[in-house]
Amino acid sequence: MPIDEAASQKPSVRSAAWSELDEVAEEVTVAVMAASRLVIAVSARALAAIDDTVTLPQLRALVVLESCEPLKLAALATTLDVNPSTAMRMVDKLEAAGLVDRRTNPASRREVVLRLSAAGRAMVEQVLAHRRAEIRTLVGRLPAEQRAGLVPALRALVQAAGELAVDPFDEVRRIGGLVEDPLGSDGRAGLG
Repeated sequence: MPIDEAASQKPSVRSAAWSELDEVAEEVTVAVMAASRLVIAVSARALAAIDDTVTLPQLRALVVLESCEPLKLAALATTLDVNPSTAMRMVDKLEAAGLVDRRTNPASRREVVLRLSAAGRAMVEQVLAHRRAEIRTLVGRLPAEQRAGLVPALRALVQAAGELAVDPFDEVRRIGGLVEDPLGSDGRAGLG
Protein backbone atom coordinates (compact mmCIF):
# COMPACT_ATOMS: atom_id res chain seq x y z
CA MET A 1 0.00 0.00 0.00
CA PRO A 2 1.45 3.41 -0.91
CA ILE A 3 2.29 5.73 1.95
CA ASP A 4 -0.31 8.28 0.86
CA GLU A 5 -3.01 5.62 0.87
CA ALA A 6 -1.94 4.32 4.33
CA ALA A 7 -1.86 7.86 5.67
CA SER A 8 -5.36 8.52 4.39
CA GLN A 9 -6.66 5.36 6.16
CA LYS A 10 -5.09 6.09 9.56
CA PRO A 11 -7.45 8.91 10.47
CA SER A 12 -10.51 6.80 9.68
CA VAL A 13 -9.18 3.90 11.74
CA ARG A 14 -8.20 6.33 14.47
CA SER A 15 -11.53 8.16 14.35
CA ALA A 16 -13.39 4.85 14.61
CA ALA A 17 -11.36 4.00 17.71
CA TRP A 18 -11.83 7.49 19.10
CA SER A 19 -15.52 7.34 18.30
CA GLU A 20 -15.80 4.15 20.35
CA LEU A 21 -13.82 5.75 23.17
CA ASP A 22 -16.02 8.84 22.95
CA GLU A 23 -19.14 6.67 23.21
CA VAL A 24 -17.85 4.92 26.31
CA ALA A 25 -16.66 8.20 27.81
CA GLU A 26 -20.04 9.78 27.11
CA GLU A 27 -21.87 6.83 28.68
CA VAL A 28 -19.68 7.05 31.78
CA THR A 29 -20.09 10.84 31.88
CA VAL A 30 -23.88 10.56 31.76
CA ALA A 31 -23.85 7.90 34.50
CA VAL A 32 -21.55 9.95 36.75
CA MET A 33 -23.68 13.06 36.24
CA ALA A 34 -26.82 11.08 37.15
CA ALA A 35 -25.06 9.74 40.26
CA SER A 36 -23.96 13.27 41.12
CA ARG A 37 -27.55 14.51 40.87
CA LEU A 38 -28.59 11.61 43.10
CA VAL A 39 -25.99 12.51 45.76
CA ILE A 40 -27.04 16.18 45.65
CA ALA A 41 -30.70 15.17 46.01
CA VAL A 42 -29.84 12.89 48.94
CA SER A 43 -27.88 15.74 50.54
CA ALA A 44 -30.76 18.17 50.01
CA ARG A 45 -33.26 15.73 51.53
CA ALA A 46 -30.98 15.09 54.50
CA LEU A 47 -30.54 18.81 55.08
CA ALA A 48 -34.28 19.53 54.69
CA ALA A 49 -35.08 16.79 57.22
CA ILE A 50 -32.84 18.48 59.81
CA ASP A 51 -33.08 22.21 58.99
CA ASP A 52 -34.86 23.67 56.00
CA THR A 53 -33.38 27.15 56.46
CA VAL A 54 -29.76 26.18 55.69
CA THR A 55 -28.75 25.94 52.02
CA LEU A 56 -26.52 23.30 50.45
CA PRO A 57 -23.65 25.81 49.98
CA GLN A 58 -23.97 26.76 53.66
CA LEU A 59 -23.92 23.07 54.60
CA ARG A 60 -20.75 22.68 52.56
CA ALA A 61 -19.18 25.52 54.56
CA LEU A 62 -20.24 23.87 57.81
CA VAL A 63 -18.76 20.53 56.70
CA VAL A 64 -15.46 22.23 55.80
CA LEU A 65 -15.41 23.89 59.21
CA GLU A 66 -16.24 20.60 60.91
CA SER A 67 -13.22 18.93 59.34
CA CYS A 68 -10.77 21.86 59.53
CA GLU A 69 -11.59 24.13 62.44
CA PRO A 70 -10.42 26.53 63.68
CA LEU A 71 -10.17 28.11 60.28
CA LYS A 72 -9.43 31.56 58.93
CA LEU A 73 -12.27 33.21 57.02
CA ALA A 74 -9.99 33.73 54.00
CA ALA A 75 -9.11 30.03 53.98
CA LEU A 76 -12.79 29.09 54.08
CA ALA A 77 -13.41 31.30 51.04
CA THR A 78 -10.52 29.73 49.16
CA THR A 79 -11.55 26.19 50.06
CA LEU A 80 -15.14 26.87 48.95
CA ASP A 81 -13.83 28.63 45.83
CA VAL A 82 -15.85 31.77 46.54
CA ASN A 83 -14.94 35.43 47.02
CA PRO A 84 -14.09 36.45 50.58
CA SER A 85 -17.14 38.74 50.60
CA THR A 86 -19.37 35.80 49.66
CA ALA A 87 -17.84 33.72 52.45
CA MET A 88 -18.36 36.61 54.87
CA ARG A 89 -22.07 36.88 53.97
CA MET A 90 -22.42 33.12 54.35
CA VAL A 91 -20.73 33.21 57.76
CA ASP A 92 -22.94 36.17 58.78
CA LYS A 93 -26.03 34.04 58.12
CA LEU A 94 -24.60 30.94 59.78
CA GLU A 95 -23.53 32.95 62.81
CA ALA A 96 -26.98 34.57 63.06
CA ALA A 97 -28.49 31.08 62.99
CA GLY A 98 -26.21 30.09 65.89
CA LEU A 99 -24.25 27.55 63.84
CA VAL A 100 -20.85 29.28 63.62
CA ASP A 101 -18.68 31.10 66.13
CA ARG A 102 -16.61 33.93 64.62
CA ARG A 103 -13.85 35.64 66.57
CA THR A 104 -10.91 37.89 65.89
CA ASN A 105 -7.65 35.98 66.13
CA PRO A 106 -5.90 37.32 69.24
CA ALA A 107 -2.54 36.54 67.63
CA SER A 108 -3.38 38.57 64.50
CA ARG A 109 -6.22 41.07 64.93
CA ARG A 110 -6.71 41.28 61.14
CA GLU A 111 -7.74 37.64 60.91
CA VAL A 112 -11.16 36.21 61.59
CA VAL A 113 -11.17 32.69 63.02
CA LEU A 114 -14.17 30.44 62.59
CA ARG A 115 -15.37 27.33 64.34
CA LEU A 116 -18.65 25.50 64.59
CA SER A 117 -20.90 26.19 67.53
CA ALA A 118 -22.32 23.20 69.41
CA ALA A 119 -25.53 23.61 67.39
CA GLY A 120 -23.54 23.73 64.14
CA ARG A 121 -21.62 20.59 65.04
CA ALA A 122 -24.84 18.79 65.96
CA MET A 123 -26.44 19.82 62.66
CA VAL A 124 -23.51 18.60 60.58
CA GLU A 125 -23.48 15.29 62.43
CA GLN A 126 -27.23 14.82 61.96
CA VAL A 127 -27.23 15.74 58.26
CA LEU A 128 -24.24 13.52 57.47
CA ALA A 129 -25.75 10.62 59.43
CA HIS A 130 -29.06 11.03 57.57
CA ARG A 131 -27.27 11.20 54.21
CA ARG A 132 -25.10 8.19 55.04
CA ALA A 133 -28.17 6.15 56.06
CA GLU A 134 -30.01 6.98 52.82
CA ILE A 135 -26.99 6.13 50.68
CA ARG A 136 -26.48 2.89 52.63
CA THR A 137 -30.12 1.98 51.93
CA LEU A 138 -29.65 2.65 48.22
CA VAL A 139 -26.42 0.64 48.09
CA GLY A 140 -28.16 -2.17 49.99
CA ARG A 141 -30.67 -2.48 47.15
CA LEU A 142 -27.91 -3.42 44.71
CA PRO A 143 -26.91 -7.02 44.07
CA ALA A 144 -23.66 -7.97 45.85
CA GLU A 145 -21.57 -8.07 42.66
CA GLN A 146 -22.66 -4.56 41.67
CA ARG A 147 -21.91 -3.24 45.16
CA ALA A 148 -18.44 -4.78 45.01
CA GLY A 149 -17.81 -3.17 41.62
CA LEU A 150 -18.73 0.32 42.82
CA VAL A 151 -15.84 0.69 45.26
CA PRO A 152 -12.94 0.31 42.80
CA ALA A 153 -14.79 2.29 40.13
CA LEU A 154 -15.50 5.22 42.45
CA ARG A 155 -11.98 5.16 43.88
CA ALA A 156 -10.56 5.16 40.34
CA LEU A 157 -12.72 8.18 39.46
CA VAL A 158 -11.55 10.08 42.55
CA GLN A 159 -7.93 9.16 41.80
CA ALA A 160 -8.32 10.30 38.17
CA ALA A 161 -9.65 13.62 39.45
CA GLY A 162 -6.33 14.29 41.19
CA GLU A 163 -6.33 17.86 42.46
CA LEU A 164 -10.03 18.28 41.73
CA ALA A 165 -10.80 15.73 44.46
CA VAL A 166 -8.86 17.55 47.16
CA ASP A 167 -9.93 16.84 50.70
CA PRO A 168 -10.92 20.12 52.41
CA PHE A 169 -8.37 19.56 55.19
CA ASP A 170 -5.56 19.05 52.66
CA GLU A 171 -6.59 22.20 50.78
CA VAL A 172 -6.77 24.29 53.95
CA ARG A 173 -3.34 23.03 55.05
CA ARG A 174 -1.94 23.79 51.57
CA ILE A 175 -3.11 27.41 51.65
CA GLY A 176 -2.05 27.97 55.26
CA GLY A 177 -5.58 28.44 56.55
CA LEU A 178 -5.22 26.38 59.69
CA VAL A 179 -4.48 28.31 62.80
CA GLU A 180 -3.20 27.19 66.15
CA ASP A 181 -6.29 27.09 68.32
CA PRO A 182 -6.10 30.71 69.58
CA LEU A 183 -9.63 30.48 70.89
CA GLY A 184 -9.10 27.32 72.89
CA SER A 185 -11.32 24.29 72.66
CA ASP A 186 -14.32 26.15 74.08
CA GLY A 187 -13.87 29.25 71.90
CA ARG A 188 -13.23 31.56 74.87
CA ALA A 189 -9.47 31.30 75.55
CA GLY A 190 -7.34 34.21 74.48
CA LEU A 191 -10.23 36.64 74.23
CA GLY A 192 -9.30 38.50 77.43
